Amino acid sequence: MTSPSSSRPRARRRLVTVLVVAAVLVVAAGAAAVFGPAFYRDVIVGAAPAAPTVSSGSSGASEPAAPPAGDPLVTLDGSWVSAPGSYAGYRVDEVLNGTDVTVVGRTETVTADVRVDGTSVTAGTVTVDVASIATDEGARDAYFRSNALQASLFPTATFTLTEPVTTATAPRAGETTTATATGDLTLHGVTRSVTATLEVGFDGRTAEVAGSIPVTFADYDVEAPSLGFVRVEPQGFVEFHLVLDRAS
Repeated sequence: MTSPSSSRPRARRRLVTVLVVAAVLVVAAGAAAVFGPAFYRDVIVGAAPAAPTVSSGSSGASEPAAPPAGDPLVTLDGSWVSAPGSYAGYRVDEVLNGTDVTVVGRTETVTADVRVDGTSVTAGTVTVDVASIATDEGARDAYFRSNALQASLFPTATFTLTEPVTTATAPRAGETTTATATGDLTLHGVTRSVTATLEVGFDGRTAEVAGSIPVTFADYDVEAPSLGFVRVEPQGFVEFHLVLDRAS
């Protein structure tokens, strides 16, 4: 049983986090009041990173050589795992005095394990380290980790494929295709069935998978913060870009 004295430091840390975030938001509101919300969005915050997409070029490895563009790969059967260049995170809109400000948080601390049989992806799991997701503002990140997603209690988010993803033909090097994947998303200790929209590309050696999952925060017992002059929209997206190499 936790004693009252041991719970006080945790409560104080949460209070400090809330106060710091509130102070940052007050500064943001002040900038918006002086220069206008659009100035704050476009100049102070800047444009949000583009949504993840696959590249069409080679992975850059020297061996083995990739087949010519359009040629089918020999086989994709087997296990594939995440490689450097993978990342995941979220995309949400903050509304500041009526103006949308898109916020993107990302981390490269991502692991993925995918199983391919023929033209089907039969199994797949992606695990994301929640505490390392970062935006352009440290105070926002502190609130996200400690208050919104409680990363100390729920340190990871996972997506697990629950239905095979099948394509009509074998993938071809240099081409991209789209697909949907049904699976379970576990976030903040809550698991929901979701559908991810995917873009898939191959260069003959390396696979890339980029996609997004729409989420409603209340479905995962996550409260979107609102301080009157600024609030976070109740819906957002989980985004990911996976670089996959054949497991050794």
